[in-house]
Amino acid sequence: MKGLSDDCEHFESFPPGHLYTSKSRGFRRWYNPPWFSESIPSVPYDPLVLRHAFENAVIKRLMTDVPFGVLLSGGLDSSLVASITARYLAGTKAAKQWGSQLHSFCVGLEGSPDLKAAKEVADYLGTVHHEFHFTVQDGIDAIEDVIYHIETYDVTTIRASTPMFLMSRKIKSLGVKMVISGEGSDEIFGGYLYFHKAPNKEELHRETCHKIKALHQYDCLRANKATSAWGLEARVPFLDKEFIKVAMSIDPESKMIKKDQGRIEKWILRKAFDDEERPYLPKHILYRQKEQFSDGVGYSWIDGLKAHAAKHVTDKMILNASYIFPHNTPTTKEAYYYRMIFERFFPQNSARLTVPGGASVACSTAKAVEWDVAWKNNLDPSGRAALGVHLSAYDAEAPLISNVPSKVIDSIPRMVEVPGVAIHT
Repeated sequence: MKGLSDDCEHFESFPPGHLYTSKSRGFRRWYNPPWFSESIPSVPYDPLVLRHAFENAVIKRLMTDVPFGVLLSGGLDSSLVASITARYLAGTKAAKQWGSQLHSFCVGLEGSPDLKAAKEVADYLGTVHHEFHFTVQDGIDAIEDVIYHIETYDVTTIRASTPMFLMSRKIKSLGVKMVISGEGSDEIFGGYLYFHKAPNKEELHRETCHKIKALHQYDCLRANKATSAWGLEARVPFLDKEFIKVAMSIDPESKMIKKDQGRIEKWILRKAFDDEERPYLPKHILYRQKEQFSDGVGYSWIDGLKAHAAKHVTDKMILNASYIFPHNTPTTKEAYYYRMIFERFFPQNSARLTVPGGASVACSTAKAVEWDVAWKNNLDPSGRAALGVHLSAYDAEAPLISNVPSKVIDSIPRMVEVPGVAIHT
């Protein structure tokens, strides 16, 4: 968008899965999988079929002639990607060129849930692990650059893009040019914590369809632009078209969360990789509760953002928000703060129309907010807003700012880029 905003009066997002011809002066959708109609599928769940489909999606993305690694947050999705990559890397052309030991990367505030879990997974898989620490202040200092590169004022996307943006800069500085990431799983399998409240399989399936169709405005926007800002390529095996076709054809009854039966979010994916003979992951990682990326990097990150926004946005500004921003009016000081920065970079009406709006709780669509009456008074995109579901739901006593100094761990092998070779130093 930044390449168009200075020269075009009107512009809009190019819809995914479409082509455009000047002859017909219109868009035509070429990507038309069975799930797009949102009709309820009925294929019985087969864990091995699902496992093989995902393994194929990961293996396909190991074709590369540049130094690469995996993004590893320690959550289910990135850990599975890392596990499969580590398992199948040895026989590939990439392994002959860059070595058979996989590099993994994680970012977080000191002591964050993700850093701890990622280190454990890295040790289990034997990867060369790179752990990057940032402080709340580091993140706040980068917000303007993030909004400029990401081109959105969506609160969740900015919260999660900032640590990814900081991590991508560090990764590129090591000479790594491509990373494999775990985006898309939560949309396909109903992994967000608000899915605990899905009333039936029909509602759950329709919500997953809506989430996948909107990925280009949220998680894919973040993963693509936060990495591309530093010339880093991100590959996302969960969004492989063949894998989506398999996963979205499964009877959604299997995706329903049923605590009384021991079925937590993304149970069918966890079960598919629960191999007793050749374990992919430790059990407690395989069954770790969902952490949204913006939460997992450290809970004080979001609390710090809210505190920072409160210093720059007054109560009076919020009262007048509907006059200043009549479209997608910000309802919190944090949202108002991001909107001010966005409008400074992209003042055109066409720009603000490219960003979706509407009520959301824990990353839900507006429709899913209706699943729980209590959510209507707690519209926050953080996973901790799913009260009664998240194990670390909001605590009134939580500290607002982390005073941990900025730090990057240096006691790890580094990759220095030299044409045709990777030198470990």
